[in-house]
Amino acid sequence: MSAAAAVGDPRTELLDCCGGLNNVDYSKVDLAPMEELLKRINFKDSGFCLAVIAIIFNPLFWNLVARWEHRTRRLSRLFGSPHLACYCLGFVIILLNVYRSHSVTVAMKAQPRWDAMDQPVIFYAGVALMVLGTLMVVTSFLALGFTGTFLGDYFGILMEEKVTGFPFNVTENPMYWGSTANYLGLAFIGASPIGLVLTSIVAVAYKVAISFEGPFTEQIYQQRSRRRKLE
Repeated sequence: MSAAAAVGDPRTELLDCCGGLNNVDYSKVDLAPMEELLKRINFKDSGFCLAVIAIIFNPLFWNLVARWEHRTRRLSRLFGSPHLACYCLGFVIILLNVYRSHSVTVAMKAQPRWDAMDQPVIFYAGVALMVLGTLMVVTSFLALGFTGTFLGDYFGILMEEKVTGFPFNVTENPMYWGSTANYLGLAFIGASPIGLVLTSIVAVAYKVAISFEGPFTEQIYQQRSRRRKLE
């Protein structure tokens, strides 16, 4: 017997009281809401497929290009300046994100609304999410500047110190999570089940991007610190 069991671990007592999860009768779970939701989602719709491709492609594109630039400096040499190269990449990223938002909106309009979501409280929650998301995106852009926002670190354009003010004191990646909040708000306002699915894909895509970008960016700044110490 474990020490936890000997002293009467509340978690053990809870499982014993309920008979364990194996004794739960899943046949009595009401799946009607989930069935109603799935009826309103067409995963084979071309608009949905294009939106998914745009969502996944965007962070993959800018991470691959930025890492290639960091390794080779080809873009900086091509444009004659790391700043100009970063501005050009940033402009391309903006265009890609505009297309992504357009494709998500088209996919949502092409598929049915869900009456269960078509409620005033959900509508106003969507408005609040979009206001919050826009605030996070705009304030993070103002705090980082253009090059700080659009991967200037990979071009050798490094900031002197880490930004810790709002909204970075709220979340580590406010640009990404603010954008995700905007898509969720759009889905709420449109009472769109497919919008919820696409927002989930956006969140997963950003989570994967962060797992690659975060450590790599830290490595760039660590390399600068080592160079300064040697100097």
